[in-house]
Amino acid sequence: MTDDPLPSLDGFTRRDWQSGETTGTIRVAMVGLGWWTREQAIPAVAASDFCETTAVVSGSAEKVRSATDLADSIAHGLTYEEFHDGVAADAYDAVYVVTPNGAHLPYVETAADLGKAVLCEKPLEASVERAERLVEACGDADVPLMVAYRMQTEPAVRRAREVVESGAIGEPVVVHGHMSQRLLDEVVPDPDQWRLDPGLSGGATVMDIGLYPLNTARFVLDADPVRVRARAVVESEPFDAVGDEHVSFGVDFDDGTLAACTASQSAVQSSFLRVTGTEGEVTLDPAFYNRQNRGFRLSVGSQSVDYDFDRVDQMTEEFDYFAHCLLTGTDPHPDGDHALVDMRAMDAIYAAAERGSDVEVESA
Repeated sequence: MTDDPLPSLDGFTRRDWQSGETTGTIRVAMVGLGWWTREQAIPAVAASDFCETTAVVSGSAEKVRSATDLADSIAHGLTYEEFHDGVAADAYDAVYVVTPNGAHLPYVETAADLGKAVLCEKPLEASVERAERLVEACGDADVPLMVAYRMQTEPAVRRAREVVESGAIGEPVVVHGHMSQRLLDEVVPDPDQWRLDPGLSGGATVMDIGLYPLNTARFVLDADPVRVRARAVVESEPFDAVGDEHVSFGVDFDDGTLAACTASQSAVQSSFLRVTGTEGEVTLDPAFYNRQNRGFRLSVGSQSVDYDFDRVDQMTEEFDYFAHCLLTGTDPHPDGDHALVDMRAMDAIYAAAERGSDVEVESA
């Protein structure tokens, strides 16, 4: 047990990924005009330093007609067909794909064919096979692909990762992670939605919110899953088709760390991530929801300190990081290969829940 002073935040900046001066603007076309795009993504880009929304794409003619009212910079409202035909392609440099999971592939393929950089929402797709095709399309076209794990540009999470890497808590041993929300009561109060359609979502809970503790643990540990075990429970009829309303899953990482994660679409909104090591632990609580006060507690021996950060819009941080990479010729991360690891891990989690036994995570 150590009595050494706890680490200082001196020298840490909110945007540690930004070196030097970044100049220019990335013009973004947003594909999919659901509530997340309208209420989160478009305002986030409007507040950003390095990008602007110049086109929006939707299957709804009504949404397309009113699209230019969402931001002053939007000059083009396109139907899906017009997007695939390359209409107004000169008006944007990059594409943000935020359709239902199972519809990501065709829009990413079109963006790649048009030579546009891609920011694709997580998870990559509704199945491993389609996710692999998506990554291949960007690779064949040699266009940048970043996957929208916004926790990886959240300053508190990035600093927590640095603290773990520094050895402040000794060797990581276990991770506990949780995320829950009341999907049908507070988020999207409609049982006829894509998250409850297995063909469009790939699963309701693991794919939607269980992914947060899984991927954030990977990021903080800098480790990958090799084996999982899981249990899924359905108590409400709308979740019958997808098979997961409440889930718990365990993960064995390749560095020897163990994780225990839970997620629910029918519980009070809550999120946390705790990494416990041989000498101490780091706790982020709250951890995963956007626009919340953020920080973490570091406990080592008899000492404990809370590190607080200014509240940020995680979406603005994510878009500016993506744009910064494009403007500076830097490869963005997390990329498609990183996201494929999650896809294979989640596939194994569903298989483990069905079989009631451990399942190895398929390697690339």
